[in-house]
Amino acid sequence: MIVNLIPCLADNYSYCIIDSVNKNVILIDPAEFSVVDNFLKNKNLVPNYILNTHHHSDHVGGNILLKQKYNSSILGFAADKDRIPGIDTFLKDRETIKIGNLEIETHHAPGHTSGHVFYYLKNEKIAFVGDIVFSLGCGRVFEGTMEQMYHSVNKIKNLAPETRIFCGHEYTKSNLNFCMSIDKNNKDLKIKEQIILAQRKHNIPTIPTTVMDEQKTNIFFRLDDTKIRKAISLENATELEVFSKLRKLKDNF
Repeated sequence: MIVNLIPCLADNYSYCIIDSVNKNVILIDPAEFSVVDNFLKNKNLVPNYILNTHHHSDHVGGNILLKQKYNSSILGFAADKDRIPGIDTFLKDRETIKIGNLEIETHHAPGHTSGHVFYYLKNEKIAFVGDIVFSLGCGRVFEGTMEQMYHSVNKIKNLAPETRIFCGHEYTKSNLNFCMSIDKNNKDLKIKEQIILAQRKHNIPTIPTTVMDEQKTNIFFRLDDTKIRKAISLENATELEVFSKLRKLKDNF
């Protein structure tokens, strides 16, 4: 299986999966038609399927025109069927679909939006997480609650450590700055800082990251860390309370 990263808009990432055995082509969250279409033409690819993680326009913006041009089938969460343009197949929570050689699990993960899902390829140890988790961060809470977002982030955190995380945006540098403001003595974070700065200096994507890396450096994965709790004056709070405060601090950072 090959995963191609397609930069779109200002800081979005869309993805193109190629099943090297059955030659199926799957797009994840095509943000804009022209950029994704140019990628497909340059690679001589025809997308059989489009998977959407949620309904925001910067994740579904290319749906209709791509479907019209390539006759792609669009899949998304059943509860969001009225908000995902061109949807053909309604997926349920914990449903596994088989596309050629690939088995793709759908997991409902609300918080950012009420109908947000992520797609997990267990055999390949890959997760397409949309705007739930970013490298060194997590998504804003728009339609859901802090509690929902906390549980959704934990679903990603609890995947196999070697799982590669493909998220929806290049937010790593700004997330790094926030993490450093709270967790500045974290040795793993300091090492990652140098890697990230070098990557962004040359406009190299910082994605994918891994669950293991995030467990070491992402403060939203490290809610039980006593130094983080002390930094925000919540030594004896619940994990949900720590998560909520960190998310509110990030919103205003």
